[in-house]
Amino acid sequence: MEVVIEALLMMMQMTVFALALGLTLISFQSYRKQPSKRLESAFIGFAFLSMGVGLTTIISQLPSPSTVFYIVETVPFIVGFGMLYLSLYR
Repeated sequence: MEVVIEALLMMMQMTVFALALGLTLISFQSYRKQPSKRLESAFIGFAFLSMGVGLTTIISQLPSPSTVFYIVETVPFIVGFGMLYLSLYR
């Protein structure tokens, strides 16, 4: 039963990662069609959020990650949400 739950968790994490990459791709395409500082900030924000999701997925597979790993995984989220905030604020 535990193997099924772990497989389900992995599928859900991959779904979140795929959605994050999809948002990154869409924001990049929007930026390419109509370059602006807002769209550039949004694209960078989504790219960092995708990186954060990827790191979270990788770190969750480690047997006993240290606090340093959690700090490293949090940095892309801070930058990503900061850039999204900037894109909406402009």
